[in-house]
Amino acid sequence: MPKPYPLPKRFSAALSEAAYGRLRGLNADYGLSNNYLLTVLLEHLDEIADDGAIDTVFQRFIDEYGAPAGSMKT
Repeated sequence: MPKPYPLPKRFSAALSEAAYGRLRGLNADYGLSNNYLLTVLLEHLDEIADDGAIDTVFQRFIDEYGAPAGSMKT
C-alpha cells in the first residue's frame, strides 16, 4: 500500500489559462491533485529540464513581462 506524502506548506497561486490547462492535462494523465503535480514538478525540475532551457524560458518571460517589484534573483 502506498504511503501518504505530507504536504505541510500551503500557498495560494494564480495560473494562466495555458498553465492551468497543462495542470489539468497532467491530472487526467496521472490522477494526482494539483498540489501533488506541482510538488513533483518542482522537486524534480532538475531531472526533467536542463538548466539552459530553464534559464532561457525565464529570461524570455522576464524580458516580456518584467519581474515583480521586490523580487530577488538568488
